[in-house]
Amino acid sequence: MQVILANPRGFCAGVVRAIEIVERALQRYGAPVYVRHEIVHNRHVVDTLRGKGAVFVEDLDEVPEGAMTVFSAHGVARTVEEEAKRRNLPVFDATCPLVTKVHLQGRRYAKAGRTLVMIGHEGHAEVIGTRGQVDVHVHLVSTEEDVAALDLPLDTPLAYITQTTLSVDDTRGVIAALGDRFSDLIGPDVSEICYATQNRQSAVRDLCKVADLILVVGSENSSNSSRLRDLGADEGLPSYLVADGSAIDPAWFDGIERVGLTAGASAPDELVDSVIDALRKLGPVDVSQLAGVDESIQFGLPRELRDVPTPTQAAVISA
Repeated sequence: MQVILANPRGFCAGVVRAIEIVERALQRYGAPVYVRHEIVHNRHVVDTLRGKGAVFVEDLDEVPEGAMTVFSAHGVARTVEEEAKRRNLPVFDATCPLVTKVHLQGRRYAKAGRTLVMIGHEGHAEVIGTRGQVDVHVHLVSTEEDVAALDLPLDTPLAYITQTTLSVDDTRGVIAALGDRFSDLIGPDVSEICYATQNRQSAVRDLCKVADLILVVGSENSSNSSRLRDLGADEGLPSYLVADGSAIDPAWFDGIERVGLTAGASAPDELVDSVIDALRKLGPVDVSQLAGVDESIQFGLPRELRDVPTPTQAAVISA
């Protein structure tokens, strides 16, 4: 069996930053560190951090007075920020800088007097946080049908923003529908849409050209991971979302010679390795990797944590 790895795959810069904030906060201040919502949408990552002393909560009223608190990579509403200030909770904000950029875009459009539309999925943590960061009502659309159902005058000055786990390709049809229906529409340039989402989707499309079956490593509640699986299915290939190697079903691979393997932006490399190990139990495996985009972007850490080594770095230093 040939296993062909997508490139890029797995962790993006925003996820790396968020996980490092939790790890370094634990190193500097000790356990427990309270994290509002899952730091990223991956069960393995959450469980690993929980084992190190992180406590995950959905509401700040679950956080004891004075306890170190981290906001997840998805961002939070202003009401959450205000509650943390009211309770004098020490907070590290692990919101992805690209999500923060969407917040700022939304505020800028609202300040200019435009009606705001967000392209995203109802109930997603990032959408909830973004809508709560803007002081005006935000209309949410996911499909072209949602655009048709917007109860707004056709000459309304409109602006759109997008959920970062949606790519240029995911949003193109909805943006076109907005432009076709409304005469005064503005929004961010396509180059401002999350690079990691677009790169991983483009890599899966390349993978579909050479594979017989697609495996995506990621959690069910990961929007970007689920979309990668859907892309494979859209190309007509059997496509499966797996948490790790334990989820592999040998029956999937009858008559399959080339397996395309990728991972969502919140899935670590070790889970990809566990899938390869599981495939090796089915027979000989030859692993190769497609050429792809080199992602060199890094996001800075909060000043208070920059000189704190992660557990891995600390082990190297002590050795």
